[in-house]
Amino acid sequence: MISHEEINEIALKKQIKQHRICFGGNMLLKIYGTLHCKSGKRMKKQNRIFFVDEIEAVQNGYRPCGNCLKEKNKTWKNNGFIQQ
Repeated sequence: MISHEEINEIALKKQIKQHRICFGGNMLLKIYGTLHCKSGKRMKKQNRIFFVDEIEAVQNGYRPCGNCLKEKNKTWKNNGFIQQ
């Protein structure tokens, strides 16, 4: 997990390009989603956190975004967990 405030823009872009960061999340709402999600792009920088993969997000108590990860969100709502 990397907080957006702990990484500069150049390092962030490099890690995204190298697939070291593949998902973003909201620390306050405990939601994660894709880096291209419109909801995620609107959140405040101080609330944004980055993950290597979905497993890391789920292990840290985050749930899938209802906008960009609709099917996984539906599974989470029905079961309370994500099936990998």
